[in-house]
Amino acid sequence: MRWASALSQSGSVEEAVEKATTELCTRLGSREPDLVVVFASPALVTEVDVAALIHSRLPGAVILGCSGGGIIGANHEVEQGPALSLTGAVLPGVRLVPFHLDVNQLPGEGASPDEWHALLGVPPEDRPSLLVIADPFTCDAEALVAGLDHAYPGVLKVGGLASGSREPGSTRLFLGGHSVRTGVVGLALTGNVVVDAIIAQGCRPIGTPMLVTRCEGNVLVQLNERPALEVLRELHQALDARDQALFRRSLFIGIEMKQDQVEYQQGDFLVRNIVGVDPQSGAIAVGAALRPYQAVQFHLRDLRTASEDLKRLLQRYRDERGAAGSPQGALLFSCLGRGSQLYGRPDHDTSLFEGMLGSIPLGGFFCNGEIGPVGGTTFLHGYTSAFALFREAPSGT
Repeated sequence: MRWASALSQSGSVEEAVEKATTELCTRLGSREPDLVVVFASPALVTEVDVAALIHSRLPGAVILGCSGGGIIGANHEVEQGPALSLTGAVLPGVRLVPFHLDVNQLPGEGASPDEWHALLGVPPEDRPSLLVIADPFTCDAEALVAGLDHAYPGVLKVGGLASGSREPGSTRLFLGGHSVRTGVVGLALTGNVVVDAIIAQGCRPIGTPMLVTRCEGNVLVQLNERPALEVLRELHQALDARDQALFRRSLFIGIEMKQDQVEYQQGDFLVRNIVGVDPQSGAIAVGAALRPYQAVQFHLRDLRTASEDLKRLLQRYRDERGAAGSPQGALLFSCLGRGSQLYGRPDHDTSLFEGMLGSIPLGGFFCNGEIGPVGGTTFLHGYTSAFALFREAPSGT
């Protein structure tokens, strides 16, 4: 397995494709890739079909990607101006099954797993890893990931929503030598490949985990048998001045996703928005459904926390993987609200990634929403950096 990433910032589509494909093949040792993941800024999504141009130069490659409001390639982030990112791989022993599901093809809420298996062309016993890229205007991403989890339980799904446009029909999804404007494109990988995920939600917990002792849908009524708002006020008073300031503008709630878990650490919770409070009843509305006796913990987010959170997760991954089984390539699906908008400078997440894990070829884009797992369940996230890391399968598996 060999990976490489190339980036062109040429304003000409033809020139950008020529430069990026040449650079990619050179870095791969002049070998034509089996897979090319493509991300292009809106300036390069014109009447000239980017996917068709790349396919004409690399006809043997499976092509997947989309347009993005910010582009990541060759381990750099380009948030303004034209940019084309190609991340390619030579993948011996890996089966690639691309798919496009248009709006009218997406199974409904009660669809059976068999319907999904037939549409994707991949049986669940193959244990695929799934890359998923959706159009935010025509695809219900939360329903999509719930359906994929139902059809392929325990299988990794990671990706994001195309970005860079405010109007339906103006984003692009790339598959093969074609561009489409609706639905979802994706890729199932099986065989000699393992895909790991790092999901950096950019938050840190405050206080201690508590149990939901009364709730109604997404409304949190009681925590540890006390009114939820009373608990929240008490927590605020216990914080220092800096955290109290963050509390007023960057407060979130973390929800545990593993029912059998008894100890929690940062990153174990699904982070969701606090939608509102009712001072009279003491209830808090949150951006997710709750269940009784579920553990929750309040969280704060700022640039320092986001940086420390990502560093901690990369460190944990590096320690767990060790020298053996290191990834050969990676993709980054990062929120439009991160990058220089959060950190005040470009290349923060990509530089931290390289500093912690080494010079692993990395491409990606800034998304309208990020797809990745927490606690074994796949979710649509915000303000998150979701990494997909690719390595060869251990021998004997």
